[in-house]
Amino acid sequence: MEIYSGKSVYGGIAIGRLRVFTGSESQVKRIRIDDTAAELERLEKAREKAKEQLKQLYEKAVREIGEASAAIFEIHAMMLDDSDYIESAENIIRTQSVNAEYAVSVTGDNFSNLFSTMEDEYMKARAADVKDISDRLLRILCESPDAFDSSDEPEIILADDLAPSQTVQLDKEKVLAFVTVHGSSNSHTAILARTMNIPAIIGCSVKLDSSLNGKTAVVDGGSGRLYINPDKDLLDEMRSKRSEEIEQQKLLQSLKDKEDITLDGRKIRLYANIGSLSDIAAVFLNDAGGIGLFRSEFIYLGRSSLPTEEEQFQIYRKAAETLAGKKLIIRTLDIGADKQADYLGIGQEENPAMGCRAIRICLTQPEIFKAQLRAIYRATAFGDISIMYPMITSLWELKEIHRIADEVRHELLDKGIECGEPEQGIMIETPAAVEISDILAEEADFFSIGTNDLTQYTLAADRQNPRLDDFYDPRHPAVMRMIKRVIDNGHKAGIWVGICGELGADTELTETFIRMGIDELSVSPSSVLKIREKIRNSRMNL
Repeated sequence: MEIYSGKSVYGGIAIGRLRVFTGSESQVKRIRIDDTAAELERLEKAREKAKEQLKQLYEKAVREIGEASAAIFEIHAMMLDDSDYIESAENIIRTQSVNAEYAVSVTGDNFSNLFSTMEDEYMKARAADVKDISDRLLRILCESPDAFDSSDEPEIILADDLAPSQTVQLDKEKVLAFVTVHGSSNSHTAILARTMNIPAIIGCSVKLDSSLNGKTAVVDGGSGRLYINPDKDLLDEMRSKRSEEIEQQKLLQSLKDKEDITLDGRKIRLYANIGSLSDIAAVFLNDAGGIGLFRSEFIYLGRSSLPTEEEQFQIYRKAAETLAGKKLIIRTLDIGADKQADYLGIGQEENPAMGCRAIRICLTQPEIFKAQLRAIYRATAFGDISIMYPMITSLWELKEIHRIADEVRHELLDKGIECGEPEQGIMIETPAAVEISDILAEEADFFSIGTNDLTQYTLAADRQNPRLDDFYDPRHPAVMRMIKRVIDNGHKAGIWVGICGELGADTELTETFIRMGIDELSVSPSSVLKIREKIRNSRMNL
């Protein structure tokens, strides 16, 4: 039995097979070969397998996110038939007598670099597509597992780290737990684990090796330990703990359909945070009162071009219809920092967390912003939708947002397109927004405090940097005072105030927030019933 330690980011026990995801960033070696015909045949077989994988991904995506969003997989399949690309790889094999992996790697780099230097934006976007299909071919040739392809049964994902654009493509039903060698407790992988209610460990000391694939493992999310090839005694112990967890979950299920109300009669709105349509099932399963944060940026990730207005509209409409009158708060595009989309043309930044992200992208590229707003406004005809704007730091930003939003709404109405007049709130996640929250409250319909970013900007501690985990303290007195100040300023202006950051799911602070006067808590779906239990056992007044 092998034992490895890391840092817990979500508790619980998972028992199952390991799946090592090494990505395709590993160095491809140039190997001289004698039988070029055999190597060409390997390349052809890999190409056919890649096309079959893409066909399956396309069919799955059509079922889950619609035909328009699934089209990217059709494009990739077509590029695998591109004669220039294939002939280039074949020519390298023939003329240099090298292995197919090296030929694909060189061809992919050459074509990707070629596209990225073109002035035409559409052609620039093809650089990412070439990289994707090259990576897929390399995984097949190297016999490396693809973290995005379905397996026969749920598995424990073991990786160096996972970017948001990778995790968004995972089949969540096939993941038992996350274990990463690097990463931060505030990374998207950690947030996704909490959303999915599965154990997760970061900073694990295990060495990534494909020989670990398929081995039995146990993840103890509470202690931050990974056990590989566990002995019978440990397996029995962990199965017993797992059974206890299941019993506790059953007890929490008894809280379904109960009111979110304190012992002294204070009603709290208890909503859920989601990143995709598929997460709505968890919202219902855990009986959340609505969605307090729809992370719309995940519609933009894992693709090589902007989603169209129609694609976005269909997603927002389906979410609103499925919620059947429950509140749906959509956060506008919040890309930047740890969530990147190359086709936006932001480029490399010295400090992306403080760079062109979130509302700054929307205000500097207004056509992107308007397309999303049109989609949201059109969807308001199908349910109770509110709009929330991230990373606000000044009053002029909010006024400019309202000007653009009003323009979009009136254009739609002039065309005879039905749309409502949704609440428009802002996220409070910078010290600047806290300082002028009394002024901002006069222009906003509600506040939602994003404690993840508020903490990092207040403490000057990058929440993605694992070396700063001991310095990144969401419970820091400065953060807690800021939350109280925002609540007070919001209430003075007559608007409601919520928390949608990870701190909202901290059950040790639930009663503190209630006594501060918080109106809403929006948490990962898996945390809803735990927070309900705390609300129902708390008092607003001592």
